[in-house]
Amino acid sequence: MNRLVRLFGSSIGRKIVAATTGVLLIAFLLGHMYGNMKVFQGPEVLNAYAAWLQGHPLLWGLRAGLVTLFGTHIYVTLTLARDNRAARPVGYETYRPRSSSFFSRYMVLTGLVVLLFLIYHLLHFTLGLIDADHTRLFDGQQRLDVYSSVVQTFQNPWIAGSYVVSMVLLGFHLWHGTTSAFQTFGVRHENYETLLRIIAALLVAALVLGNSSIPILIYAGRVGT
Repeated sequence: MNRLVRLFGSSIGRKIVAATTGVLLIAFLLGHMYGNMKVFQGPEVLNAYAAWLQGHPLLWGLRAGLVTLFGTHIYVTLTLARDNRAARPVGYETYRPRSSSFFSRYMVLTGLVVLLFLIYHLLHFTLGLIDADHTRLFDGQQRLDVYSSVVQTFQNPWIAGSYVVSMVLLGFHLWHGTTSAFQTFGVRHENYETLLRIIAALLVAALVLGNSSIPILIYAGRVGT
């Protein structure tokens, strides 16, 4: 317990926690995207996959773990941002950032927007409390018809557009997050700085383009017609 208190009490410890939880959340996002992209394989594949997930004995344990990860990541990053502001109680007369990037300066803002999107996404597809007419459909085997729900939902341009915008903002957040994680774990070095940036860029691009392709192709009539 004392080690946990010391870990959260130091900025270095909290940076390590933020980086670790961030990496684990990225791994979840990749797995989640893999499942979502089964929509391109048709209703049987996607609905069977969704039914398998719903009946998995570890589902609620995984959900509890994800809530813990998200909660810890949010708490730690917000306290780090608070401490950074407290270190300079007097604001800049004229703020001209030199070393910080655009992504780092708006890290908290993009993170909060992504959090709001996550809440909306859970209320929408997971709990079916939003647009229940489209998100609580059943197929011929009395399984949740996730395929039809996704297709009908993303035929709405406002919903499809909001998901794409949210994915772009998530990409901004992840770009700075991944490069910061490299630095926190001590793997950044001038000899392979370019390689690490390429890896981060490819990872972020895969998540943004992969997730965005679903609403874009459905709205364009390439899926579900």
